[in-house]
Amino acid sequence: IRIPLSDPQARRIENRIAGMDCNPYLGIAASLACCYLGMEEQDRPDKQYRGDAYDGEEGIPYDLFTALDLFDNAKKLHGILDPEFARVYSIVKRTEYSEFLQVISPWEREHLLLNV
Repeated sequence: IRIPLSDPQARRIENRIAGMDCNPYLGIAASLACCYLGMEEQDRPDKQYRGDAYDGEEGIPYDLFTALDLFDNAKKLHGILDPEFARVYSIVKRTEYSEFLQVISPWEREHLLLNV
């Protein structure tokens, strides 16, 4: 979540984590669920980040399997989203990503297979 410093008429909240492949409804539901958990647990926001925020995102997973491992361990979030939904979602996404990794892309075919 990012809240840029701006004039009152331009103030906004940006959710910048989700990728283009994210279902927007699921992304909004997950963001709201995490906000709710933060309020329930009385979490405090992190300090204001100064500098290039892309350099400071150590906590964001770089691959889907790592993200799903974190999701699988987020039991309080499962309680809000529904435990059965969370279980099925994780299985489906792991299966989809495993199948995706089996495909040889045109770039890989051209640059790695044909030029060896």
